[in-house]
Amino acid sequence: MSQQNPKISTSFSYETLEETLDIKPRMSKLFIGIPKEIAFQENRIALTPDAVSVLVSNGHDVVIEHNAGEAAHFHDKDYSEAGAKIVYNRAEVFKAPLLVKSAPVIEEDLALLQLNQIIISPIHLSILKADLLQKMMDKRITAISFENLKDDSGSYPIVRSMSEIAGSAVMLIASQYLSSFNHGKGVLLGGVSGIAPTKVIIIGAGIVGEYAARTAIALGASVKVFDNNVYRLKRLQNNIGHRLWTSVIEPRMLSKQLKTCEVAVGALGSETGRTPLVVTEEMVSNMRAGSVIIDVSIDRGGCFETSEITSHEHPVFLKYGVIHYCVPNIPSGFARTASQAISNVLMPLLIEAGEEGGFEKLVWHHMHLRGGIYLFKGALTNFYLSQRFDLKYTDLNLLIASQR
Repeated sequence: MSQQNPKISTSFSYETLEETLDIKPRMSKLFIGIPKEIAFQENRIALTPDAVSVLVSNGHDVVIEHNAGEAAHFHDKDYSEAGAKIVYNRAEVFKAPLLVKSAPVIEEDLALLQLNQIIISPIHLSILKADLLQKMMDKRITAISFENLKDDSGSYPIVRSMSEIAGSAVMLIASQYLSSFNHGKGVLLGGVSGIAPTKVIIIGAGIVGEYAARTAIALGASVKVFDNNVYRLKRLQNNIGHRLWTSVIEPRMLSKQLKTCEVAVGALGSETGRTPLVVTEEMVSNMRAGSVIIDVSIDRGGCFETSEITSHEHPVFLKYGVIHYCVPNIPSGFARTASQAISNVLMPLLIEAGEEGGFEKLVWHHMHLRGGIYLFKGALTNFYLSQRFDLKYTDLNLLIASQR
C-alpha cells in the first residue's frame, strides 16, 4: 500500500486562547490567638506588644491569654494598649483559627484544638510522641514549625536567632560559674595583663559555636574550636575575621586540650536524631576540678557522656569536680530578647499571609515556606517524622497543587 500524504482540512481552525494570570487575592483578615505557655521552662512569647500593634493596625484581630507575656516582662497592659483582646479563659484563646505559640503543642492543649486550625510553634523532636501527632492529624491541623521555617534566602531565621542568643549567653554563664562564689576555679574569663588567658574549648563550629567564640575572644580568652566539618571551620574563621586554632575532632587531641581548659562548650548540631557523643566520661574525669562544661546540645542528647538535663531552677551539678551546666532551653533564660527575635520573624510573615489572602495562598506563592510545614490539613508532610513514627507521608507540593 502506497503511503498517502496527510490531508489538511480547511474546516479546521486554530484559535489562540487568552493567557490566564495567577491573580493575587484580596487581603484576608487574620484572627490570631496567643495562649500562655504552660510547658516546662518556657518563658518566651511569640509576638511582642509592638508586633501586635502592627498586626492590629493592618486590620487583624489578636486575642491573648491573661499574663501570657509576664515571664518575658511584657504585661497585659502593654498588649491591650497595642490593641489585643485579653481573655482569662484558656479555651477562648484556642478558638482562634490561627494559633501562635512559643512552645510545642503538648498533651494538655489537644482537647482545646479546633478542627482545621493553623498552628505556628516549635516542634521539639526529642520529646515528640506519635499519638500527639496522630491526634493533631485527626483534627486536620495545619502546623508550621519554627525550626524548619526558611526565609527567602534559604536560611532558618528563628533557629539562627536562638543559636546566636545561646552562643552569646554561654560565655556569660561560664564566667559566672568560674567564680569562687559558685565553687568554680576562681578565675576570670578574660584577659588581664601579665596573666595567661583563660582557655576555652568549643566543640561545634555552627552558629552557636561561632557566637560563643566571638564572645570568648571579646572577653580576652584563648579559644580552640573542634568540628568534623572542615567547611564549617573555614566559615567560622572567615566570619570572625582572624585566625583561630581549629581542628577536626580527633579523640587524643581533644582529650589533651580538655585536660588543660577552664571552659568546654558542647555545641554540636544534628539534623535528625541524637547529637554524637564525642567527649567520654574518661576525658571528663581528667579535666581540672572547678572547670565548667556547658552542653548546649543537651536538648538533642548532648555531646558529653556525663551530661544530664538540668533546669533553670537547678542549672548545675558536679561530676569529677567539674561543673556541668546542661539546661536545654538557654534562650528561655533570656526570654525578652528571645521573644523579640521570634517576633521579628513572625510578624512580617503574618502581615504577608494577610495580604496574600491567608496561609494557603502564601505557601502557594512562596515555595521557601513549605519546608516549615509538617502537617497540612491533617496530612503529614514531613518525611523524617513519617519514617520515625511509621505514619503515612504525603508530598506537600502535590497537596497544594491539588487544592488549586
